Amino acid sequence: MSKKLMAEFFGTFWLVFGGCGSAIYAAGVADVGIGWLGVSFAFGLTVMTMAYAVGHISGGHFNPAVSLGLMIAGRFDGKELIPYWVAQVVGGLAAGIVLYVIASGAAGFEGAGGFASNGYGDASPQGYGMVAGLVAEVVLTAFFLVIILGATSKGAPAGFAPIAIGLGLTLIHLISIPITNTSVNPARSTGVALFADGPALAQLWLFWVAPLIGAVLGAVIWKAMDTD
Repeated sequence: MSKKLMAEFFGTFWLVFGGCGSAIYAAGVADVGIGWLGVSFAFGLTVMTMAYAVGHISGGHFNPAVSLGLMIAGRFDGKELIPYWVAQVVGGLAAGIVLYVIASGAAGFEGAGGFASNGYGDASPQGYGMVAGLVAEVVLTAFFLVIILGATSKGAPAGFAPIAIGLGLTLIHLISIPITNTSVNPARSTGVALFADGPALAQLWLFWVAPLIGAVLGAVIWKAMDTD
């Protein structure tokens, strides 16, 4: 169990450090910034690389919503849910600390700003409201679970699941960065919200509630379709 929790810690750390780090340090750099497209691929690459690296140890969840959805689908022991959640959130927080330490070393640093946090209303990149953010996060997390459950099912081609899951997360970010800055992962949202200026902490509830609801919905949908 300790090895599983270490894998979840480091996998979630890498997801938050790589995905949010790309948004904090590289997205808006003049002339050479990677933009939303680059950030979308960064998140997908973090999941794909860690799924290959440590997925065989812990299952490669790196996300409390994924762990919940896999439990509902009968793919994960419910006794391990809370320990997994703790490891994932602590991994996200550790990444947030490292990101902040690096960011604070920049010339002219005067605060973290949005710090790649998730939000709605004035905190949404394009001003989308709470209901829009809630619906987007529920729907996209549900489809993320369908992708994960399908790609890892017995009938799927062996060895390709991390690619499908990573590209799935990339697509999710391409859709929803303008809406909420894309969560679909409570650990990712928590890891940076503690360091962000503005309403990130006050709005964090949505980025726990919506992904968890979406994960349950996705698991139920998959179970209704599954032929294994």
